[in-house]
Amino acid sequence: MLFLISTPIGNLEDFSFRAVKAIESCDYLLCEDTRHSQKLLAHYELRKPLKSYHQFNEAARQNGILEDLKSGKTIGLLSDAGTPGIADPGMRLVKKCREEGLEISAIPGACAAIVALVASGFTTERFQFVGFLPFKKGKREKLLVETLSYPGTTIAYESPHRIVSTLEILAQIAPQVEVIVARELTKKFETYHRGTAPFLLEGWRKTPPKGEMVLLLPGSQ
Repeated sequence: MLFLISTPIGNLEDFSFRAVKAIESCDYLLCEDTRHSQKLLAHYELRKPLKSYHQFNEAARQNGILEDLKSGKTIGLLSDAGTPGIADPGMRLVKKCREEGLEISAIPGACAAIVALVASGFTTERFQFVGFLPFKKGKREKLLVETLSYPGTTIAYESPHRIVSTLEILAQIAPQVEVIVARELTKKFETYHRGTAPFLLEGWRKTPPKGEMVLLLPGSQ
């Protein structure tokens, strides 16, 4: 059995009883960062062997994990924050497990994209998630242009190092569109910034915001 275990995105209390029970049943845990996961386990007084599993070693780890699952071991997959496979490692392993007919159970929990969406005030009847926006400015602009014609809400993750650049693109291609930037979700300094890109840029060009961010665009709704 492979458990996909959602972890808190900031507040350690956002962890379910079922997630704790799943971890207790595992032979070992696959973790994006073992040091990060150890803090979560310590908070809940859990002790399990941890193995690193991230974007740079997931291909190399795959065969060994599959063999362990076939031999009857129970394994838990944790990302640093949120749901495994959503802008985090996991999709490759899940796909292979499905092909091999191995049992998978996903433990629901925190996901920054959904948290931001339901608190945004934008439509939740139709939405799309595009992951992290492209690093290259040209590709980022192309994707942003495409999202503006989508008939629903677009959710994207963005780095605090690039948010100003992204808003500058939006200020050029859609200066009248109201967007939302959600910061530090579930944490002490959680904030939702709503306004047009030019409006948000007024205060952020000199002092860019810090923390993990989710960008929401209303599209052609």
